[in-house]
Amino acid sequence: MNFEEHAGKALLAARGMPVPRGELARSPEEAAAIAARLGPAVVKAQVPAGKRGKAGGIGTAASPEEAARHAAAILGMEIAGHRVETVLVEEWTAIAAELYAGVVNDSASRGPLVMFSTAGGMDIEEVAARGPETLRREPVDIRRGFSRADALALVQGPGLGAAEERVADAIALLYDAYVAFDAELIEVNPLAVTREGRVTALDCKLVVDDCALARHADLARAGTPDRLTRLEARGREAGLKYIELDGDVGVLANGAGLTMTTMDMIRHHGGRPANFLEIGGESYTQAKPALELLLSKAGIRSLVVNFCGAFARTDVMTRGVIEAIEALKPRLPIFFSIHGTGDEEAIALLKARLGIAPLATMDMACEAAVKAAQRQEQGADARR
Repeated sequence: MNFEEHAGKALLAARGMPVPRGELARSPEEAAAIAARLGPAVVKAQVPAGKRGKAGGIGTAASPEEAARHAAAILGMEIAGHRVETVLVEEWTAIAAELYAGVVNDSASRGPLVMFSTAGGMDIEEVAARGPETLRREPVDIRRGFSRADALALVQGPGLGAAEERVADAIALLYDAYVAFDAELIEVNPLAVTREGRVTALDCKLVVDDCALARHADLARAGTPDRLTRLEARGREAGLKYIELDGDVGVLANGAGLTMTTMDMIRHHGGRPANFLEIGGESYTQAKPALELLLSKAGIRSLVVNFCGAFARTDVMTRGVIEAIEALKPRLPIFFSIHGTGDEEAIALLKARLGIAPLATMDMACEAAVKAAQRQEQGADARR
């Protein structure tokens, strides 16, 4: 789950991180009233996405009237697919230095990675590309943790002067919040050193592991749920694990890992998966709504059904799909790959009921589906 800036900063502030004073506004009039109380202010779009400044979603206001003008321009704007419904009106901060601090799940070290840079205010990807030496990284052994002494060692040297101790405090606090929130990512960019020597978080990006939300009811209420497409919302209502993608090769498989592998194989052969849909052992009862969902996506040209049985029997899963196909009569090529418990019975069912046989390997099924989709696309181009 993603968190908008104001929500992430409120969570950090509750743990002791200094943040500027600010309030949310839903109209230009509210923005002006808040700016009148705060003085010179910054007006920021509140969406769970980055690069708001580049999109025109941040403005500096010297007066309430200017705050109202910025709010009028920003409210209703769309940034990264999110419509701006609120703005954060926050007191302007006199900045002496902009830093970056973050903690992220790191696949390379298979644990948390604490990062720090004196090049704050920029996209961290740009920082890493332009000057990798300016981005300090500290992999963390979760059995030992990350202490304030570790934070101090991380920030020493870049010329922070008197602010060094306070920056180390902020980074140690950030790591503690990362652990407490079961976060996948938490970053402050910029972490500002003010002209008075204070250290304050001027932004916050927070992503919490969805699987941990059951332990964090308060966090879940403060976060921004993922925006679902019409088909994704329909899938959720039906209890299906469906994610809509921009391709034309449909995917129906059992097990999340097998589903993702199938999608990777489609890409390997030059195709584009149309969806993620993991149906698992519920295929017998859920195959019809799952197939209806897949077929509802515009532009789908072929389908891969990939079943690998261990505890779940492939013949039971295949029977459910066959009955769905017989009921819905889809007019697109379907390619099966079936292996594991009950595969002989599943193959016999396919031959008897649909007059087809699965391909010998998953690779062959995915390649055939990609070629079928490409042929249909070429045929559609020729008819235009």
